[in-house]
Amino acid sequence: MTTPLPAFRLLLAIGAGLMLTALPSPSRAQNIVVMVNGDPITDFDIEQRSKLDQLSTQKTPSRQEVINELIDDKVKIKEGKKYGVDPGVSDINQSYDGMAQRMRVTPDQLTKSLEIKGIRPETLKSRMRAEMVWGSLVRGRFKEKLLVGERDVAQAVQAQTGDKLQVEGTEYKMQPIVLIVPRGSSAAFLETRKKEAEAYRARVGSCEEANSLFRSTPNATIRDSVTKTTAELPEPLRKVLDDTPIGHLTAPEMTKNGIEMVVLCSRKPTMIDTPKKREVREKMYQEKYEKTQKAYLDELRKAAMIEYRNR
Repeated sequence: MTTPLPAFRLLLAIGAGLMLTALPSPSRAQNIVVMVNGDPITDFDIEQRSKLDQLSTQKTPSRQEVINELIDDKVKIKEGKKYGVDPGVSDINQSYDGMAQRMRVTPDQLTKSLEIKGIRPETLKSRMRAEMVWGSLVRGRFKEKLLVGERDVAQAVQAQTGDKLQVEGTEYKMQPIVLIVPRGSSAAFLETRKKEAEAYRARVGSCEEANSLFRSTPNATIRDSVTKTTAELPEPLRKVLDDTPIGHLTAPEMTKNGIEMVVLCSRKPTMIDTPKKREVREKMYQEKYEKTQKAYLDELRKAAMIEYRNR
């Protein structure tokens, strides 16, 4: 179970046509406000984070709230390096691209939307980096402490509603397949790949055949098998898998990786947790996570060297 990065919801509402906000002057930008373990926080950092916070929460944070956030980020990053948790540029860019994809825009469009609001993309990436580090640290260091016992979940469900804990569902075993389409490929090349995908669909009748075919096919890859239940898949994908014969490929879909399909290896009945049980488990986990991460961060801040210079 993972704790998602903060959802910068207001980014979805950013529209074109807004005037670009002027960035602070270089002299003001270099004014150091706080030193955290020898690492500076400047007026520019504070103004940038303020804009990002206002954009994502639709509220105007106080200057001290923003400073505290930035101090927390510095402390988290330093602690991450201590344990070898230090995402590289490619990791951050991948997360940034993923956010753009969820917003159904390109990374360039996301960058432009931020710049229209006077926010540099590095400001968002810096925030994302700190959250990536922190999530990995907390889950890694306190894995046992964060475990939620099945008995505790069952007792909580029974106490709240008395509902049953499991219902009938379906288990799907599948393998994703990608026909690689390099960035910048022509429309003609893409059309050729689509025709190849349809030809493969007509040939494949089992997972064994798919593995044999795609492991020896240039510019194509078949990934390890994945098993998911009804509860873990969105309804549109469940319908596609329910309509796909066992051993066959789903319809090709164009993604950022290329043309993707899934070979359905098996589909069988199983018992799955009820929505209420999943809700209770997630809530109990989040409560443990929040309590644990707060105590951890408080401890790190007390040990940090924090020196205010100019407020």
